[in-house]
Amino acid sequence: MELSLKSEYAILALLELTKHYGQEHPLQIKQIAQSQNIPDRYLEQLLIALKKHGLVKSQRGAKGGYILAKEPWQINMLDIIRAVEGNDPFVPRKPQNQPVSSYLAVVLDMWQSAQTAAESVLKECTLKHLSELEKQKRDQSVMYYI
Repeated sequence: MELSLKSEYAILALLELTKHYGQEHPLQIKQIAQSQNIPDRYLEQLLIALKKHGLVKSQRGAKGGYILAKEPWQINMLDIIRAVEGNDPFVPRKPQNQPVSSYLAVVLDMWQSAQTAAESVLKECTLKHLSELEKQKRDQSVMYYI
């Protein structure tokens, strides 16, 4: 299992929106892209997918842009990954009309257990949680000199 660049960018974009959650004005694509170092055009496609899945809302006009469509604690990593990947990364593989050996059966069972565990972690981890972890990491990296 690997985090795709598409999912990584989507999570970073939503973390940027989380940082500005509750503010009066939405964030424009250029602001998000610049802050998180994401190519503008690629980000635009990701935001369209996230909007389609109800994770962000867009506002038109001169002061338009994007905001979270839900509270940060209501959006989990699995929701984001499913929205941008276009398929469910945790759908079990089914053998194609072939008898399954006992060796393959145990391998598939083990892989299903690993996927179930990963899915559980991603479901529990919300934007709010990641945002809090980022703040802790940022605070730890600040050095005070006397």
